[in-house]
Amino acid sequence: MLNTNLGLSIDTLKQYTINMIEECVSILDLSVECMLKQDIEGCKKVIKQDDKIDELREYIRDRSIELLVLKQPMARDLRYIYALGFIALELERIGDYAVNIAEETIKICQDEYIKDLIDIPKMYEECKKMILEVKESLENENEDLAREIALQDDKIDSLYNRVQEDCLSVMNANPQTINQGVNLLFIGRYLERIGDHITNICEMIIFAINGEITEIG
Repeated sequence: MLNTNLGLSIDTLKQYTINMIEECVSILDLSVECMLKQDIEGCKKVIKQDDKIDELREYIRDRSIELLVLKQPMARDLRYIYALGFIALELERIGDYAVNIAEETIKICQDEYIKDLIDIPKMYEECKKMILEVKESLENENEDLAREIALQDDKIDSLYNRVQEDCLSVMNANPQTINQGVNLLFIGRYLERIGDHITNICEMIIFAINGEITEIG
C-alpha cells in the first residue's frame, strides 16, 4: 500500500478491524467458558463486553464513510475501505452471537446438562481457529489462506448436524428435557452462524485483495 495520507488512514482502519477480531476471540472464549462452567455471573460480563465490539464497529463505519467522502479513493483503495466496513459488520454479528450463547446459558442456569457437551465445544474450537486464521489472512493480505479458511466451515456444519441429532434424540426420549434441549440447539445454531459470518469475511478479504466477487461453500 502506498505511503500516502490515504494509505496511512486505511492502515489505521485495518488495525482497528484487527483489534475487533481480537475482541471477538476474547468474547467467544469467555462465552463458551461460562457455558461449560455454567457461570451465570460470567455470562453477564459477556453481555457487557459486547459494548466494546459495538464501539469498534461504529468507529470503523464512521471512519470508512469519512474516507470515502473526503478522500474519494479509487480502485484498490476503494475496495479495501468498503471491505473493512463490511468485515466490521460481520464481526459485530459474531459478538452478538457470543452474547446469545451467554443468554441461553443464563436460561439453563445451574440445571444439570441433559447430555454431555461434546460437539458444541468442538464447534467452538473450529470457530476460534477460523477467526484467528482470518486475522492472519487480513494482516498478511493472504488470499489463499482466506480461501482455505472458508472451506473449513463444512466441519462446523457437520458438528451442528450431530448436535441437532443428539438433542432431538434426548428430547424425544424425555419430554422434560425439551426446554434445555432447545437452549442447546440455539447455542449450536449460534456457533454455526459464526462459521457462516467468518466465511463471509474471507470472501470480502479476497475481494479487497484482487477485486474478485466470490461465494465459497
